[in-house]
Amino acid sequence: MAYNVFARNCPSRTTLEHVTGRWGALTLSALHHSSFRFNELRRRVDGVSEKMLSQTLHALERDGLVHRDAQPTNPPRVDYRLTPLGQEVAERLLSLIRFVEGHQDDVAASQQRYDSLGGR
Repeated sequence: MAYNVFARNCPSRTTLEHVTGRWGALTLSALHHSSFRFNELRRRVDGVSEKMLSQTLHALERDGLVHRDAQPTNPPRVDYRLTPLGQEVAERLLSLIRFVEGHQDDVAASQQRYDSLGGR
C-alpha cells in the first residue's frame, strides 16, 4: 500500500482528519442529498461558525471532495456540492451516523452505568 494513515507524515492522515473531524463529517453528510449555498449549509450544520464552515469547505474542496460553483450573478451566488469522491465518502459517513444514532440508547445506558460506578 502506498499510503499508511498510521505513519506520522503520511498525507492520508490529513485527509482523514478533514473527513472525520466534527465539521467535516457533518458538512459532507449534509451535502449528500443536495447542494447548498453557504448560509443554507450553515443553518443545516447547526452550531458551526461561519469561520469554521469556511475553513472546512476550503479543506474539503482542496481534497477534491467538495465542488464550489460560483455563479457570475449580482449578487454573486456560490453553491457547494459533493464531487463523486465526496459522494462516496459521505455515503460511508452516513452509514456510521445511522449506526451511532440507532445505538444511542445503548451508549446512554453505558454512560449511565459508568458514571454510577464513579468512572475511573
